[in-house]
Amino acid sequence: MYDVLIIGAGPAGMTAAIYAARAGHKTAIVEYGVPGGQAATTDMIENYPGFPQGISGPELMIKFFEQTQTFGVEMIYEQVQSMELTQEIKKITTNMQTIEAKVVVIASGAKPKLLGVPNENQMRGKGVSYCATCDGFFFRDQPVAVVGGGDTAVEEAMYLTKMCSHVTLIHRRDQLRANKLAQSRALANEKLTIIYDTVVDEIIGEEKVQQLKLRNKKTDETSLLDVNGVFIFVGYSPNNDFFCPELEVDEAGYILTNEDLSTNLPGVYAVGDVRRKKLRQVTTAVGDGGAVMHAIEEYLAD
Repeated sequence: MYDVLIIGAGPAGMTAAIYAARAGHKTAIVEYGVPGGQAATTDMIENYPGFPQGISGPELMIKFFEQTQTFGVEMIYEQVQSMELTQEIKKITTNMQTIEAKVVVIASGAKPKLLGVPNENQMRGKGVSYCATCDGFFFRDQPVAVVGGGDTAVEEAMYLTKMCSHVTLIHRRDQLRANKLAQSRALANEKLTIIYDTVVDEIIGEEKVQQLKLRNKKTDETSLLDVNGVFIFVGYSPNNDFFCPELEVDEAGYILTNEDLSTNLPGVYAVGDVRRKKLRQVTTAVGDGGAVMHAIEEYLAD
């Protein structure tokens, strides 16, 4: 029996755990992968306060994790499969056991969206990737493509120029959505080419990625791009496979929360990227993790 059980060890989940354990509550985090979530796969984080020269995502997340251990947070490395959240005592079933808690904080984050084009699944791990920091090294001195136009796509494309022979950024709109600083850096990089108004219709290859079939959305003209890898950053969808049906979510599957981060189920809260919100950054995730403790304290006191 835990006072506070947190699902997910990303920035939001670990921050909530630090606050809960520091307040004297018996606290645990259930995490299937490596602590840190998406932030742990980011090459460089330049907008997190306190690090004027920037800090790598893995390094920052290690510091988060070490702080959870300082306050005695228990880590349970298992995969959540289902939840029973309607009763006073919540039950979380993993691939190994059933865990009980008075309060559950869902911080399961989000996962990259797929393009949904032919050969994407077949070529995953054979040239198709969703993490430049994880897989960029395998394409040293080779041409690659990045699909997307937001902050993540542009920043990961810039990271890939450090090791790949050339990077082609493919964006479906006529201008990037990334922040102005990232855009200016990308436009000034000689190893980066940007193709606008274009989508990927097919990933071509047998044993590995060899080409991308591209289509211009305005002219409908098609072309082939020779690349050895393609990195896809076209948005995210929530990690919600284990949600119970009583938990209210929006049309995209993100959890609906009140101002205090509570859900429609008493004693159940959601923080970070898994809840419906406009901005998903490490700073906003940390804000969620810290803010939720006030509502949890009131609930446990009652």
